[in-house]
Amino acid sequence: MPKGGSAPSNPSTRRASTWPPAPWSRGARAWSRRRSATRNFRCNNWPRREPGEGNVMTEQSLGFLGVGKMGSLMARRLVDAGHRLVVFDPYAPPVPGAVIAASPREVADKAEVIFASLPTPDALRAAMLGPAGVIHGSAVHTVIDTSTSGPRAAIAVAEALSPKGIALIDCPVSGGMKGARDGTLTLMVSGRRQNVEAARALLEVIGKPLFVGETPGAAQTVKLANNLLVGAAMAITAEALVMGVKAGVDPKVMCDVINVSSGRNTATADKFPRGVLTGSFDFGFSLGLCYKDVRLCLDEAEALGVPTPVGAAVRQAFAVAQALHGGDADFTAIVKPVEEWAGVEVRSAR
Repeated sequence: MPKGGSAPSNPSTRRASTWPPAPWSRGARAWSRRRSATRNFRCNNWPRREPGEGNVMTEQSLGFLGVGKMGSLMARRLVDAGHRLVVFDPYAPPVPGAVIAASPREVADKAEVIFASLPTPDALRAAMLGPAGVIHGSAVHTVIDTSTSGPRAAIAVAEALSPKGIALIDCPVSGGMKGARDGTLTLMVSGRRQNVEAARALLEVIGKPLFVGETPGAAQTVKLANNLLVGAAMAITAEALVMGVKAGVDPKVMCDVINVSSGRNTATADKFPRGVLTGSFDFGFSLGLCYKDVRLCLDEAEALGVPTPVGAAVRQAFAVAQALHGGDADFTAIVKPVEEWAGVEVRSAR
């Protein structure tokens, strides 16, 4: 955050600090009301298999923690594939066809395999290891974590769950809301190979699994590197296109030329044409989450002794954009501070 700036309003960050919520909180009370509305659909006696590596994970009871923008789309694909699903998220609306639980532990008492899509490392730790966490569940034997929470959180959770006979498959995803909706996400997967192979059929419901390695947190490292590159492309493309517009060049023409030239990147090819030139700013990924991912990547690099001066500039660009426009703004809003300072807008001609 820029020196002297006030903390940006970012509900996703506030939610993470109390995820899951205390039982007396407003979020928990609202969740309880939604849960009561679906009580007739609950399945209290789902059949349970004994945990064990190598089980083929089909026709089992599944759980999902965190059914926000991305999580709800992945959860719906699991329901549409015919799986019985029990979910917990105190801040999101119910998923059609899924059963609502009161806590992560209740999910883990009913589901053998649990997916998670949570906003921060603290939210992941709370959901997995807290007093009402997955670690205390009686049915779960595998957790598939699709969050971007960093390797250190993944390692800590894996080490805590392992003595309880619960395997963690680290599975951060890439592909945005469209990929989640269509089941075409790229799944960066790490964990014991036999556990990953046992879960392959489930993973393929939501996307294409790419095995990174057996080391806990390896997939998280790859995802953080990927998102640093995404953030860097967004930040530098914002500056380049604003410069061109101020010089009198049509931004669509610029993107068209750049995209058949050596400067082509994911921002010029997709994100700016879809989210900035149209003025929609609705790509489906928030400034707050992108800033969080870039920060996690740089924190990991610092812990490893890797200098990141360019990454630090990217982090600062997202910190400024978040401070000015809020963490809930779409991450394509990274261009807005540059536009405001330059006095032009990067939009296609109407």
